[in-house]
Amino acid sequence: MLFCILFFLCIVSLWWRWTARDRKKVTNLTGKYIFITGCDTGFGNMAAKIFDKKGFCVFASCLTEAGAKELKAVTSKRLQTVLLDVRDSDRVKKVAAWVKAEVQSEGLWGLVNNAGILGLSAPTDWLDIEHFREPIEVNLIGLINVTINMLPLIKKAKGRIVNVSSVGGRLAFSGGGYFASKFGVEGFNDSLRRDMKAFGVKVCCIQPGLFKTALSNPAKIMKEKEVIWNNLPSDIKKQYGEEYFQKDAAKKQKLSKICLNKDISPVVQCMEHALTSLHPRAHYVVGQDAKLFWNPLSRMPAVIQDFLLLRNRVELAVSHAK
Repeated sequence: MLFCILFFLCIVSLWWRWTARDRKKVTNLTGKYIFITGCDTGFGNMAAKIFDKKGFCVFASCLTEAGAKELKAVTSKRLQTVLLDVRDSDRVKKVAAWVKAEVQSEGLWGLVNNAGILGLSAPTDWLDIEHFREPIEVNLIGLINVTINMLPLIKKAKGRIVNVSSVGGRLAFSGGGYFASKFGVEGFNDSLRRDMKAFGVKVCCIQPGLFKTALSNPAKIMKEKEVIWNNLPSDIKKQYGEEYFQKDAAKKQKLSKICLNKDISPVVQCMEHALTSLHPRAHYVVGQDAKLFWNPLSRMPAVIQDFLLLRNRVELAVSHAK
C-alpha cells in the first residue's frame, strides 16, 4: 500500500514539474520578427493576425494579391505581406534577401512553414506522376527551400522553426502525393532539429488532424476525385465497380463528419507555444481525431492499421486479394 502511494506521488510530482516547465515563457519577445508562409486562409491567416496583436513583427507570405490585401486591411502597420509561391525557387531567394534587409543584425526569431496543399486523394492506380508532383513540390520541396534560405537568419537570432505537418505524416490513410509529402516533412523536421541543436535553434513539428479549412473542403475534394473517376480507363472502372465512386463518397462524408475539427485555433495555439515557450515540444499532435485515433493507430502494428483502415474502404467489384 505504501509503495502504491509513493508511486502515485512520484507520478503527480513528475506531472507537476513537467507542467510548470511547459508553461515557462521566453521574455522580451515584443518586436521580434517572424515569417509565416501560406497566410491567405486557414491556420496561417489566423496565426498572422494573432501574432500581430501580440506584438510580433510579422512577415506574412500569401499566394495571391487578394489574400495579402485582405490580411493587411485587418492588421497593424507592423505586419508586412509579401507574395510568395514556395515552388518558385528564385522568388524564395528574393524574399529571403528582403527579409534579411528588414531584420538586419537582429535576425529572424521565428519561421512558420505553414503553406500546403492537399492535392488529389485517390487510389494510386487512378493517378499519374503529376498528381504526386504538385503536393510534394509545395508541401516538402517548398518547405525545405524556404527553410534553407531563412536558416542563416534563424541561426543569428537563435530562434525557432515550426513546420506544419499532419497526422498524414505518420499514417497514410489514402493514396496520393499529400501523404508522401508529409512523411517527408517529418523526416526533414527530425534531422533539422538535431542539426540545429548545437546552434541554439529549436525545431518543432505540428501534426494537425482533420480541420475545417479550405484545404479540407469535402465538396472540392470529391469534385476533383469525380473528374479523375470519369476519365478512368474502362478496365479500371470495371475492377472497382460502377457504384464505387458514389459509395466511397458517402463513406468519406460520414468519416468527415465524425473527425472534422471545426475550431482551428488549437493549431495556432501550438504555433504560439512553439514560438514563445522556453521549452517548446518537438511534436504537437492537434485535434481530437488525431489524439484519440490517428496518432495512437500510427503506433500500432501494420496488421492492426490495415484492418481498421480497410474497414472504411468500399469493397471492389473485382478483388484478387487472398
